[in-house]
Amino acid sequence: MNAADTSWILTATALVLLMTLPGLALFYAGLVQTKNILSVLMQCIAVACAMSVLWFIAGYSIAFAENATGNAWWGGLSKFLLFGVGRDTLSGTIPEALFAMFQMTFAVITPALMIGAFVERIKFGAVMLITSLWLLVVYAPVVHWVWGGGWLAERGVIDFAGGIVVHVTAGVSAAVIAYMLGSRKGFPNKINPPHAPWMVMIGASLLWVGWFGFNGGSALAANGDAAMAILVTHLAAATASIVWLVIEKVRFGKSSLVGLVTGTIAGLATITPASGTVGPLGGILLGLSGGIICYIAVDLIKGKMNIDDSLDVLAVHGIGGATGTLIVPFLATIGFGGTGLAVGVSVGSQFITQAIGVGSVAIYSAIATVIIVLITKAVTGLRVSDDDEIEGLDFTSHGESGYRL
Repeated sequence: MNAADTSWILTATALVLLMTLPGLALFYAGLVQTKNILSVLMQCIAVACAMSVLWFIAGYSIAFAENATGNAWWGGLSKFLLFGVGRDTLSGTIPEALFAMFQMTFAVITPALMIGAFVERIKFGAVMLITSLWLLVVYAPVVHWVWGGGWLAERGVIDFAGGIVVHVTAGVSAAVIAYMLGSRKGFPNKINPPHAPWMVMIGASLLWVGWFGFNGGSALAANGDAAMAILVTHLAAATASIVWLVIEKVRFGKSSLVGLVTGTIAGLATITPASGTVGPLGGILLGLSGGIICYIAVDLIKGKMNIDDSLDVLAVHGIGGATGTLIVPFLATIGFGGTGLAVGVSVGSQFITQAIGVGSVAIYSAIATVIIVLITKAVTGLRVSDDDEIEGLDFTSHGESGYRL
């Protein structure tokens, strides 16, 4: 065990949990109407609790166990209930218990990201069942494919901190759920603007800080890779924020706070898969690319495709993660300050590998999510009644009110 590595990953674990609680919770809560703020906060914290327990029961084993029952598609159940994970077992240079906890924070935020696609109209029970099934059927197996020695790892796919594992899975599945659930009343022309832009900014800021643990911690060591990952993460976020600000200024004559911090998240999502392999210039270029592409995707998904992905999960996270994953072969080269590609691997062949990773995970996530939603519809139902949607989910689902006005 290395004490420096262990200390850093302990810190990074806390930073990643900060991303969900309270970062993502506040970011999403500020974007909805006043009558639904508590429902979003409730969904975020309840999902965090449920995913933590499920990760302990079977998620970690499916993702990272290696035994006779495991294969290139899933890890098996030899570490069911974290069996064999003790105080003295190591994962590299850190305690395996810490590695399991660090990965648990990823398992918490990934299904929580999907909440943004179906706010203000879904049953609370449906949220819990969908995310629980999704963690075990979609997220944990994909983790094994990419990070647990599975078939995509064997092909050499590059996904340093979750462009495919986190953002593509959550983005695609979120859009599928939003489509099958149906749009909010009044979509797209009569949807109220975010009720608390200041809250959105605070949430985004916590996400930004927490992302240093997300990307920097993925080095799993206190070293130069962690330092560079944090640097390029910050540069990408700052660049994409400015891109979004400028686009809104040119297009509408004014730049919004919500728009700027949405650009921040787009930049963070885009740099995530590449943060361990690109240099500072690569971080700037990925922030620029992510800012532009994700902005276009928001208009395309809501305006042209008419999908009420309410808080732009696919456009920002899914498209951002895919963009970074596909661009990384070009920016990982030494000329851009990156680490370079594996010996004998060309930019073209690495791009094909990246495309296979994005495409296969997107297709699997979509198909599995359709099945999960159909099961949930049969068990709990999906959508609240029209009267409940009009009155707001805070009171009708939870018996509370976020504000006393």
